[in-house]
Amino acid sequence: FDTSGLAYGYLAGSAVDQLTQNASDGVRQIQEWARTGPLHLSDRQVDQAIDSAQTWINSNTTSLTSTGIATAATLFEVLTGMVLVIFSTFFFLRDGRKIWRFLVRLFPVNARWSLADAGDASWATLGAYVRATVLVAFIDAVGIYIALVILNVQFPLPLAALVFLGAFIPIVGASVSGAVAVLVALVDQGWVIALILLGAVILVQQVEGHILQPLIMGRAVAIHPLVVIVGIASGVVLAGIVGALVAVPLIAVLNTAVRRLGRRRPEIPPTAVVVGGVPT
Repeated sequence: FDTSGLAYGYLAGSAVDQLTQNASDGVRQIQEWARTGPLHLSDRQVDQAIDSAQTWINSNTTSLTSTGIATAATLFEVLTGMVLVIFSTFFFLRDGRKIWRFLVRLFPVNARWSLADAGDASWATLGAYVRATVLVAFIDAVGIYIALVILNVQFPLPLAALVFLGAFIPIVGASVSGAVAVLVALVDQGWVIALILLGAVILVQQVEGHILQPLIMGRAVAIHPLVVIVGIASGVVLAGIVGALVAVPLIAVLNTAVRRLGRRRPEIPPTAVVVGGVPT
């Protein structure tokens, strides 16, 4: 006769009984606090509140269940997307050159040289844009952080982080994040400190627009401001915040690719080795 099953059932039943007892004690403590605490509710009012909550839960069980299922599904999709992004990024970084050469070989031989040249130039443009944007955003964030600390405005680090992220959206992002910092200063320190911070934000933006952007970005990723504004607006309409972030680098890459494709095909050096139609 095996007594292990009986022992397990006894332990499980004891655990359930203990859990039920703890839940009952918790409910009684809440009821006691409602009667003797700052609310000073009577027993009748406590019972009515409990009955109302039970009625609301019973009448909204379907909507609560569907909301919980939708939330779980959304969370699962987000986690799956993160895993997919990490997985894809790893292989793009490791085998990016091989993938690009495979794609180029799918086109006719006469077009492979131009496509390979345009792809390399576009990738170089994207790398230059990302590096320059990160550096400019960091300088902007440091400048605003120093101003916030000197003026003794609350939340200097979160506001500086907001400025850093906003700098990835050219022209519009820096203005919006700076306006948020000025608003916080107005609420926290008054209009005098807010005006001083506004001057600091304008100074940082002027340094960015007239010194950092031309010096760091260079002519490789120079785009007309009208194209930038239209691109950001289109990105917001099509994909929200993500669209605003990727609009300008996408335009820069396409601009470089179109310019290279429209350029006259260079002569292949005599010493070049052609592998699959792509000179190496």
